[in-house]
Amino acid sequence: MAVLRQFAKRIEHLEALDAVARPVAGLVGRAVRPRLLRNLLSGTNLGHPLHPPLTDVPIGAWTMAVLLDTAGGRRAQPAADLLVAAGIAAAVPTAVTGLNDWSDTRGSEQRVGVVHAGANTVALGLYTASLVARRTGRRGLGKALALAGLGALTVGAYLGGHLGYVRGVNVNHTAFEERAPEWIPVLADSELAEGEPRKVQAGENSVLLHRDGGAVRALSSTCSHLGGPLEEGEFHGGQVTCPWHGSTFDLADGSVFRGPASSPQPCYDTRVVNGQIEVRARP
Repeated sequence: MAVLRQFAKRIEHLEALDAVARPVAGLVGRAVRPRLLRNLLSGTNLGHPLHPPLTDVPIGAWTMAVLLDTAGGRRAQPAADLLVAAGIAAAVPTAVTGLNDWSDTRGSEQRVGVVHAGANTVALGLYTASLVARRTGRRGLGKALALAGLGALTVGAYLGGHLGYVRGVNVNHTAFEERAPEWIPVLADSELAEGEPRKVQAGENSVLLHRDGGAVRALSSTCSHLGGPLEEGEFHGGQVTCPWHGSTFDLADGSVFRGPASSPQPCYDTRVVNGQIEVRARP
């Protein structure tokens, strides 16, 4: 396993990949800009990213196909062929959602992501060739191609895990905030002008304050998507748009209006006591 970790770390620092990764990520980002498409591919309405659960289908189908090829015998051949075909069909939406998520990454994560995509593309090509070989009566070749595809798939899956569990790509960046349930004074009421965003501290957490029509709204200032600074975002119509990737949240309840965020923004109740704005975590 140490070899695999070193492999992933080397990719992180392979700046030559930027020449391919940056322009492709830019093209993908422009393609997924429409709100309905962005929300669909990001899993915004699902409540968490769509790409990870979709990966289970091709990985499971192709792995089981190789298992049946190896130990299933002649009677398992139709099932193995069906699993190869199912994996190919499922790989397309899986790749599209993955590209959507990858388009928001930068630097090390973007480099690992492009190799992750490349390995999975190789796997898709090998399994497609395997299916063609099976359909034309060259089953031995089909099995060999599927086994090679499983190797490429394993590399891609490892790098995908590295992105999610080591680099923290597309995890909820507010998940580990411990928000106090008691009222905490954070700012003098006179210091928050109408329409002005302010970043304040509430215990160990940073909070975004915004006054709109006299009402004071408060959200976690860290964007749940990739940790962007919401206090530097755009404010309009009771919503805030993250300056990094365009995730838009309702200031009243933290709900997601536009992805790529899929987790709502933690929200705080507010009140003014003795000239001080106080906040507490909303249950």
